[in-house]
Amino acid sequence: MADFSEKIAPDGGLTLELSGQLTICHIGQFDERLRELDGQVNQIDISDIGPIDTVGAWLIFRTAQINDAQIVGNNSEAERLIDELSENPVDDVAPSFRQNPANHIFAEIGESVMSVFKTMLNFTSFVGQVIVTVFTVFLHPSRLRINAIIQRFDMVGVRALAIVGLMSFLIGIVVAQQGAVQLRQFGAEVFTVNLVGRLTFRELGVLMSAIMIAGRSGSSFAAQIGTMKITEEIDAMRVIGVSPIEALVLPRVFATVIMMPLVGFYACLMSIIGAGLLTWIVLDMPPVTFTDRIREVTPITDLYIAMIKAPVFGAIIALAGCFQGMQVKNNAEEVGFRTTAAVVQAIFLVIVLDAFFAIFFTEIGW
Repeated sequence: MADFSEKIAPDGGLTLELSGQLTICHIGQFDERLRELDGQVNQIDISDIGPIDTVGAWLIFRTAQINDAQIVGNNSEAERLIDELSENPVDDVAPSFRQNPANHIFAEIGESVMSVFKTMLNFTSFVGQVIVTVFTVFLHPSRLRINAIIQRFDMVGVRALAIVGLMSFLIGIVVAQQGAVQLRQFGAEVFTVNLVGRLTFRELGVLMSAIMIAGRSGSSFAAQIGTMKITEEIDAMRVIGVSPIEALVLPRVFATVIMMPLVGFYACLMSIIGAGLLTWIVLDMPPVTFTDRIREVTPITDLYIAMIKAPVFGAIIALAGCFQGMQVKNNAEEVGFRTTAAVVQAIFLVIVLDAFFAIFFTEIGW
């Protein structure tokens, strides 16, 4: 471990004789002991120290500066590092653990609030750019990239059918099972069909499929565009006169908006199939009777509500993913960070909008 001994010279001056390894792994209490020294240090002897890194060299350099001491001894590695520090001095920064914890907490809260407001402003600006580009494409239909949209149909819709279908099927079973258990206490098992029909078409079908698409496709959008940002492909597109929003964002937004109603309707059907299977097994309700009851108790307005919400959710998911991808800086760590942020942001906005839609449609009597 790094250590030092104090030696008093005949003239009364203090000499520090350093020893041990002055590396970050071997500093220990060395720094605190140097700070607590009493008396004026005239010389610092570095001849007996072992391996040294920048941290150890900085401690020697700082102590020499504070005391206006002379560094003596023959150690080429230490001298080289100390010379580098003398040419590029750094300030003596107190360790973070010495700061007031309350100030640190308030600083973190303030930074988080400012980050949220900055993200909101940037996202609003991004949405505005997308809207302007949409109108531009509608005025010039030849600029619409049909092939890119069709490719995103496959990723957003076709390849998501398996996981969305399985998830919806199992959710239908769970909702029907829990509903039957609770309603059995009142002898009203038959109303399980009402519960499943209204809840699936009005809320769960589209909401759960939107969450799955956000985790699957929204993250993919952020990762793809973020990687293109790092490799400077987006900058190259701008140089040759191609709008990144027109070439990258619009196809993803259009594809997600178009596919979400279809995926949401498919999720509703799979959930109904799962619930029908459970009621057949547990409640001895034949599939024909279950289907007739679903038609009787589920108004068509529930399907209308689902089909209205689905494209809005799709637009939010695609915009959040593309926005976070565009925010990636020039390092690989940002890709993972922005991909996670895209999923969190999309799911949060989807749930907030779902709550708004629930209140709105209840107020208008749907």
